[in-house]
Amino acid sequence: MNNQSFQKVRNALSVFSAFFILTSLGCGYSLAGRGSYLPETISEIGIPVLVNQSTFFDVELILTEKIRAEFIGRGKYRVLPDELGDAILTGEIVSITVNPVGFTDQQLASRYQFALTMSVEFTDAQTGEVLWVNDSVTFREEYELATRSNLALEGSSFLDQERSAFDRIATDIARSLATAVLEAF
Repeated sequence: MNNQSFQKVRNALSVFSAFFILTSLGCGYSLAGRGSYLPETISEIGIPVLVNQSTFFDVELILTEKIRAEFIGRGKYRVLPDELGDAILTGEIVSITVNPVGFTDQQLASRYQFALTMSVEFTDAQTGEVLWVNDSVTFREEYELATRSNLALEGSSFLDQERSAFDRIATDIARSLATAVLEAF
């Protein structure tokens, strides 16, 4: 290959590379947490306390606070603790289950799966239009229980570890809901 042919190939590759780079810049990717498909008229979001249909005490309060904190952390919207605002996020905890999934050599439960199912709706308060809804949002997390010398756990230790698992799952739920509502994923 002579020098002139090599130069033509090199120029063609340069043009192709520049074209590829320029066209890929408009591919539609953006940083998570930065986008929003909500109407510009929404600046305040009301998030009243969730309804709790489960048998677990006060989980609605913990989960509501985590959801509010996640929306506040996104920084774009003012969050109100009731059904006021330009949009309203309402939800109901339908069920919570805790099932053993792992056992010790003595056949004592040592690992549990915590599952929470809820129904959530996000409505434009000005128009009444439902902007996002999911009637069966389910979150699961497994956690281990610490035992002493493979003996059965005391009731208070079990409840403390269950609360810790719920705190982790509530953080994940809040993050997922805020992302789904604000970024339409």
